[in-house]
Amino acid sequence: MKYRIIAPKSLKVKVSLPASKSICNRALIINALCPGGGGEIQNLSDCDDTQAMLRALSDLSQTTVDVGAAGTAMRFLTAFLSLQPGKRVLTGSERMRHRPVGVLVEALRSLGADIRYVGEEGFPPLEITGCELQGGNIELAGDVSSQYVSALMMIGPMLREGLHIRLKGRVVSRPYIKMTMEMMRQFGADVRWQGQRDILIAPKRYTPTAYAVEPDWSAASYWYEILALTSDRNAVASLPGLRKDSLQGDAQVAKMFESLAVKTFFFDGTGALGYQGCQILRYGRAVKYLELDFKENPDVAQTFVVTCAMRGIPFYFSGLETLRIKETDRIAALCQEMAKVGVHIMIDSDNSSLIWPGPDRQVGGRECYLHPMPNCVIKTYDDHRMAMAFAPMALVMGSVIIDNPEVVSKSYPSFWEDLENSGFEVIEMD
Repeated sequence: MKYRIIAPKSLKVKVSLPASKSICNRALIINALCPGGGGEIQNLSDCDDTQAMLRALSDLSQTTVDVGAAGTAMRFLTAFLSLQPGKRVLTGSERMRHRPVGVLVEALRSLGADIRYVGEEGFPPLEITGCELQGGNIELAGDVSSQYVSALMMIGPMLREGLHIRLKGRVVSRPYIKMTMEMMRQFGADVRWQGQRDILIAPKRYTPTAYAVEPDWSAASYWYEILALTSDRNAVASLPGLRKDSLQGDAQVAKMFESLAVKTFFFDGTGALGYQGCQILRYGRAVKYLELDFKENPDVAQTFVVTCAMRGIPFYFSGLETLRIKETDRIAALCQEMAKVGVHIMIDSDNSSLIWPGPDRQVGGRECYLHPMPNCVIKTYDDHRMAMAFAPMALVMGSVIIDNPEVVSKSYPSFWEDLENSGFEVIEMD
């Protein structure tokens, strides 16, 4: 299936964003580790990743746990199931069976976990026999996926000696580690940084706690992109529930998009707006060149690549090393799909930075350099963020065709419906 997306001339919309799947899946794991089954988790997302986690945790008697394409669920459940009595096979989709998990498995084995590879060494499926773990000291490279670190952190309070994690070298995605730490504290755990590289977790059990999940800032990034690309200078998007003091590292998009002439105004619910959240508006002028390091915000990199290219803004984007092991190789996917519209992005020698020197010609406005292939179709590579980052291109190109659009269910199931409600035409094609 394909969707043709046709852009509206004007934009004024209020969007109820999905709950953060990053927070949902952390809350579910921590809650499941609480005595007595934990407390009530409110505002859970209906996205694929969270539903995969819910299914896994709802029946721990099953001998095979299939998380599909849910990478967060795979990493978090690998650690969680290592503590649960019984033997299970943890598996996933074809792509998941080619996403590495060896660093996490070796760390858990060093703590006493009984985990074996069913197939290829270093990759799912995993045979996990749960047991009590001693805990103690482990070292991890700081540039591995933060989900490995978070998976270990969340089981730390359950280990007999607690857990001391030392991160070596450059630490990426630190906001996600901070998110995990703050949520653990909200459930009563004793966890803290010691310096910049050591995480100390005491053997103090969690306390059952009622918890409400906040809306997803990663999902908000696509509405910032839409505001940046629309030709409607009076466009406005209202996003209830988003907080300036969010636990999510991707809340930085509010500041990051100021360089692209999108301004954020927060409201606490007591004024005329009538709700807590924010409004985003076109404001000022965009920069002529943008340089950003995405080591702490890798999930919004695709959004900025497409936005800058459509605005004709040259860029140098670094800190993208983790994009190689996401739902797809996002660096390769970005380069291939942007080339279809005449934007040729270069990969720096470090293999983790993207460079675009800008349009070949500036004459005639920002669209002059775009040369889409005939009947151009944007592939999504089973990656939800490819679909959502490329759909707003319609605002510059008039329309765009997205292949396999249903992949958005991984994190934002109502994305196409929200686009339609904001004035976009979403036309199903064979």
